[in-house]
Amino acid sequence: MSARRLLFGEKEVYHTLLRLTHEILEHTRDRSDLAVIGIKVGGAHLAKRLVELIKREGKVEPKLGFLDITLYRDDIAIRDDKPIVRGTEVEFDISKKTVILVDDVIFTGRTVRAALDAIMDLGRPKAIKLVVLIDRGERELPIAPDFVGKVVPTALPRKILVAFGKTIGKDKVYVIQE
Repeated sequence: MSARRLLFGEKEVYHTLLRLTHEILEHTRDRSDLAVIGIKVGGAHLAKRLVELIKREGKVEPKLGFLDITLYRDDIAIRDDKPIVRGTEVEFDISKKTVILVDDVIFTGRTVRAALDAIMDLGRPKAIKLVVLIDRGERELPIAPDFVGKVVPTALPRKILVAFGKTIGKDKVYVIQE
């Protein structure tokens, strides 16, 4: 049985997302070509949150898309379970766009590596910037986020769970001990 401990409550998650939004806006000169793409599943929820906040705080409406990296994973052949393909939903041309790639948690870097491969199959963006809510450390690949909400060093068997509510301000982050 696993134990779940609340790491960050609703207010802290909201303020972290707001800070990330301001950092993204501050470091994005040309906002007219901005696209936010969330890695399914957790990154997709986070991408929606960030787009809502970017629209409110930056007075700009970035394109929004969702990326399924299932078939790009480097462990697909050795996994015991069958992968669930959820489908990529990027209904716009990413060429010459500044892509804000979003995931909820970064750990080894392998999910982001797969996402970069998937994005390159969609086109050639002007730039890709990585945003994560939680950075767990313990990287296996030389990948680092451009924007980090919180650094929470955790090793296996612990996990981080980001629980998204139905609206902004209702999200929580848990540490799970297996």
